[in-house]
Amino acid sequence: MAAQHPAPADRRRSFTEQLWAAAEPVYAAVLDHPFLAGLTDGTLPHAAFRHFVVQDSHYLRDYARALAVCAAKAPTEEDVRALAEDAVGAVAAEQSMHADFMAALGSDAARAAAEPVLPTTRAYTSYLLATAYGGSFAEALAAVLPCYWIYARVGERLLAASSPDPLYARWIAVYGDEAFQGVVRRVLALADRVGEGLSDAERERAAAHFTTTARYEWMFWDAAWRGESWPV
Repeated sequence: MAAQHPAPADRRRSFTEQLWAAAEPVYAAVLDHPFLAGLTDGTLPHAAFRHFVVQDSHYLRDYARALAVCAAKAPTEEDVRALAEDAVGAVAAEQSMHADFMAALGSDAARAAAEPVLPTTRAYTSYLLATAYGGSFAEALAAVLPCYWIYARVGERLLAASSPDPLYARWIAVYGDEAFQGVVRRVLALADRVGEGLSDAERERAAAHFTTTARYEWMFWDAAWRGESWPV
């Protein structure tokens, strides 16, 4: 049977429009999650936020590695530099912002680093690294993109309301800030530039990775909300 291809009208959408359309129901579920509601109204237990921060510290170390692999595959020298700087920035965030949060929660970065990487974090980072190493540049970029884009959308959405809890207000401000929004716009522009040269099949593969890691973003917040641990 001949391969089925999207109708020509599908190509009128930019690559990022296609990606977002594939994962839009996931983003709607993210916005409805009680973890985010608790951030904004201040009712989120600090234990759940601490779980999130500890696992995010583990996550960002491998996310930085995935970004570094993306940088190595990037099409231009400018793209290589930008993604490499993002990889360095992910490590810096782990070392500074998370350390500050842990101190505010009565702990420290060393104790957080000694805690185990939990199932959702392990699954998410394993998927990211496998896609970054084994896939094309477009696939790798699509896999790392939800961490940029969903956090930017969430930060922008929550910034107006902020939170009565100063700790949560600081977290919201980081991702709602124009500096972070500008970084995300730059990565989205790169994705659209790369997407122009992709076949329909290549776009579909990239969109599948994007949707998968968008789901992992929801799962990451849900794991913190549930207080996930290894069952055995």
